[in-house]
Amino acid sequence: MYDRYGKIDSRVLNDALSLSEDILKNLELNEIPLAQAVLKVTRLARLINDFEAIEWLRYEQEGYHLHPDGLPPPAWDIAVKRGRLLLTKDADGNTVERVFAESVATIEAQITSCKAQLEVARDPDVSISSANPYQHVPAPFGNQIERSRLQGVIATASERLAKVRSVIYSYVLNVHYELKYSQIVNDIFARVRNRVDRHIGDLIPDAVKRFTAVYDNLASDNPEDWSNAVHSCRRILKDLADALYPAREGEEQVMKGQKGKPVKLGPEQYKNRILAFVSEKSDSERFIQVVGSNLGFLVDRLESIYTSASKGTHTTILNREEAERYVVYTYLLVGDVLSLYDSSTMPNSG
Repeated sequence: MYDRYGKIDSRVLNDALSLSEDILKNLELNEIPLAQAVLKVTRLARLINDFEAIEWLRYEQEGYHLHPDGLPPPAWDIAVKRGRLLLTKDADGNTVERVFAESVATIEAQITSCKAQLEVARDPDVSISSANPYQHVPAPFGNQIERSRLQGVIATASERLAKVRSVIYSYVLNVHYELKYSQIVNDIFARVRNRVDRHIGDLIPDAVKRFTAVYDNLASDNPEDWSNAVHSCRRILKDLADALYPAREGEEQVMKGQKGKPVKLGPEQYKNRILAFVSEKSDSERFIQVVGSNLGFLVDRLESIYTSASKGTHTTILNREEAERYVVYTYLLVGDVLSLYDSSTMPNSG
């Protein structure tokens, strides 16, 4: 869910996965011209917002236009990266780097045209004989030179087309597997999210609204909104603690499976209260330790960001990817805690 396709709508992601499968089949079975496949790959890149690939594929469609001074640096870098580099020797034997700049459609048209010319350049059947059995009559030279030239052009163009095809195939294959992985992660997280949303909606109705606000904030391009998403996660955990284990002023407790001094269970000690709930409800010390460790890390980070924002400092301002991770951690942690909640009070807890 939170790989590089994390911002893509699930329906679009499924469309992209289906399209990648179709393109791979087209390329593997040579069902369509490569120029047509390039158009389909461009659509795939557009669906997944791969702007670098869109620029590259535009060159494959239009060609790498040469200027009087050669190929501009950006186009040169793309051509080299995408397998169009050619190494040749100059008159002095030095290695010279260049790229072939023709579009995919131009290369394919060149191959088609040369094959048609090669067919025309076939020599007609000629009967060669002499009345003198001792006289050697050489066969006419015919179009052999032209045929050799055309065969050379076809071989060169086919080799270049094969290079482009290989790069395009590798790109689509990589995208295909990344999309499949992303779909698996999406499915897993969707199940967790549905379970948490269903259960927490009964326990803490306001938490559903908070999670909705979290998604809206993450979709923003404003870093302040990303921080707000994290602040909402902190509020959700506090609400969870209040619902599961209300504050107990003046009380302290040593958690099961934990060593050390008793901890306070007041209104601001929401981490301790969540852990107290887990400690009382779970018979597995390993589960308690894992939840405690995850809870400790998450709350410490959320509090650090909250304190920084309260003081007006920016030393802990996070990026979108970090904010997304804390949202996922919050969901998983809430799911673990709610798994211990009395199922008899929750409808359809499975």
